[in-house]
Amino acid sequence: MSERVAVRKTYKLFIGGKFPRSESGRSYLVQDSNVSLASRKDARDAVVAARAAVKGWAGATAYNRGQILYRVAEMLEGRREQFVALGVPGDEVDAAIDRWVWYAGWSDKLPQVYGGANPVAGPYFNLSAPEPTGMVAVVAPASPALLGLVSVIAPAIVTGNTVVVAASPTQPLAAVTLAEVLATSDLPGGVVNILTGALTETVPTLAAHMDVNAIDLTGVGDAALAADLEVRAAENLKRVLRPAPADHDWHADPGVTRMTTLLETKTVWHPKGV
Repeated sequence: MSERVAVRKTYKLFIGGKFPRSESGRSYLVQDSNVSLASRKDARDAVVAARAAVKGWAGATAYNRGQILYRVAEMLEGRREQFVALGVPGDEVDAAIDRWVWYAGWSDKLPQVYGGANPVAGPYFNLSAPEPTGMVAVVAPASPALLGLVSVIAPAIVTGNTVVVAASPTQPLAAVTLAEVLATSDLPGGVVNILTGALTETVPTLAAHMDVNAIDLTGVGDAALAADLEVRAAENLKRVLRPAPADHDWHADPGVTRMTTLLETKTVWHPKGV
């Protein structure tokens, strides 16, 4: 009896809740696995999917979004050993799960903390309420692979934004495995889209895309590339989160800055009754 030929797993892109191969047909090898190499067209397709999901996700109740994020944390817990097998340290997996739960808990509290009634002169109510920015492009950090991903994805989507994530080209397996978790949770298709491959190919397309409302450059380690992306983002006045410093402590308390930076504030005036 001849020896079996191992079936090598191909890690695909995650766009619109599905797992397509790159339209270019390209892939590259990481840890003995084939990983799809996303093209500029894949990036544009991901933006289309994310934009289509904005209305439904932003229109969901904050409580419902929190429930869905908590469900993702449950699924992550169940796949803990799978991430460990990919080389993600167990304590990092635990921290990523805890952080996802932490952000889920903010879903119905952020409007109360960062919204409210404003004191004005005159017979009016003046009310401010936070609303999602819309569609956000995110460059994930290379390390820590899973905790870094969770720390940039969860704060963006918990408030009602949808995202296209450019995963680290050197650490893509955790990103696509996280996509498998998202696909089997209750998260609607298109809310999170994940691209693998060279950042220099997909991220400039995202930065210049007129249908992207904000871009998070956290994982961009090349200063020249970051500067170029900021220039491209200025074309339609995208909100830009600059790259994280090399010594950023991802295990520290994240605070609420990532959530609030990707929010807009709507203010409503209403006459008081007699």
